[in-house]
Amino acid sequence: MYKNEVPLISCDSAQALAKAVFLDTRARPEYDVSHIPGARWVGYEEFSLPKVRDISFQTPVVVYCSVGVRSERVGKKMREAGYTQVYNLNGSLFEWVNQDKPIVNAQGQPTQKVHAYSPAWGIWLRKGQKVYE
Repeated sequence: MYKNEVPLISCDSAQALAKAVFLDTRARPEYDVSHIPGARWVGYEEFSLPKVRDISFQTPVVVYCSVGVRSERVGKKMREAGYTQVYNLNGSLFEWVNQDKPIVNAQGQPTQKVHAYSPAWGIWLRKGQKVYE
């Protein structure tokens, strides 16, 4: 599934990474259902480098999506642009939730709801409440 074009980082290591910026590369409706606290939405189809120009090239950046495919592609673009510490969250948001890490909704409130993308991909989400709309 991964092309190994962006280094992977575990959920525990990402959570412990000081001053890291988390970027959510999913579609906006997915982000609005839930996301990692403090994560910034940049989208996948909507992603462009000007969206992240305020981030220093040396700042640790953790990109994620549902399972890691879209985030790897965005991470590759960032690395090619000169960002030196871009990491793809291994297992992405689904694994984050599977490991009981916190997520919040669009209002910043804790939630168990996770946009599972599709039933085919939703099989990887073992915890949380799956949402498809």
